[in-house]
Amino acid sequence: MKIERIEVFRVELPLHEGSYNWSGGKSVEVFDSTVVRLTADDGTTGHGEVCPLGPAYLASYAEGARAGIRELAPDILGCDPTRPAVLARRMDKLLKGHPYAKSAIDVACWDLFGKICGQPVSELLGGRYGEDFVLYRAISQEDPEQMAGKVANYKAEGYTRFQLKVGADPEVDIERIKAVREVLDSTDILIADANTGWLAHEAARVVRGVRDVDVYIEQPCERYEDCLSIRRRTDHPFILDENIEDMSSLLRAKADDAMDVVNVKISKFGGLTKASLARNFCVEAGLGLTIEDTWGGDIVTAAIAHLAHSTPTEHLFTSTDFNSYVTVSIADGAPQRKNGRMAASSAPGLGVEPRAEVLGASVADFSIR
Repeated sequence: MKIERIEVFRVELPLHEGSYNWSGGKSVEVFDSTVVRLTADDGTTGHGEVCPLGPAYLASYAEGARAGIRELAPDILGCDPTRPAVLARRMDKLLKGHPYAKSAIDVACWDLFGKICGQPVSELLGGRYGEDFVLYRAISQEDPEQMAGKVANYKAEGYTRFQLKVGADPEVDIERIKAVREVLDSTDILIADANTGWLAHEAARVVRGVRDVDVYIEQPCERYEDCLSIRRRTDHPFILDENIEDMSSLLRAKADDAMDVVNVKISKFGGLTKASLARNFCVEAGLGLTIEDTWGGDIVTAAIAHLAHSTPTEHLFTSTDFNSYVTVSIADGAPQRKNGRMAASSAPGLGVEPRAEVLGASVADFSIR
């Protein structure tokens, strides 16, 4: 089987809440998402999506994703999409770095592979655990009272895990954490995610200020060494995200006992092929996992769901439902949250069918002539 055609689409995804705000005054109002369609020589199609969290979060941006796909596409036409690991190695040889630009292609291969096999991607990634899995709700950075109010509202919708966007003034962040914890039950989980926003001395003040609060501390500082220093100063459970970008950084962090939970973002690793390898290592290493991506719509959410649902339940700390944050649906059949939980589709591939009227005309099109 060969890839005969590669089409690229651009879709804007506005937010229900108007904007998404995190550390350093960074904010996004409309997400710029890229969808890839692969067509095999027998007519089978597969779809993938990549959506960076704006240009100031990680070393990725929307036009960069499309530029990388344009660079790769001519040289992967004719490749076998049912061998995603082989194709992933080829993409690495064709384009050094830029894993996020390879992610949508890789995910589209898994979608197509699943359709050919007649199996959902979750089965190809190892098999499903349980009937569904738990989600977290990210709470955009605002005043403490506003954030506590939003948590209370989302708790009423069934969420039990909350990722609080902090990483600003330490005293205000301490207030944010305490205010939100007060509206939660003892069984609910609270994560204070600084998104690299604190310097080490500020992070030290925060962990001391919430010493008696039941909270996870996530990615307090930009530098890995500073995060490790804070990890050693606190007995709070500790999560790393931005510092974990590939297997090398993951192996180093595990060797240093730098975290209890790892955030595995699919596009940061370059797609499901490598993200699943990272997931498998974390399971064998006894770590907790948050399975997610930088952002996205229905197709990204479907890919997250298949990786999360194929993760052993005791290791899956939480996952996310990005398609519930945005106002535009780009595909039918995408998983939907229910009482703070979600299940991957049991249909072949990702189980989604993109909406042609939403995707519109392609912004790039490559085919074997």
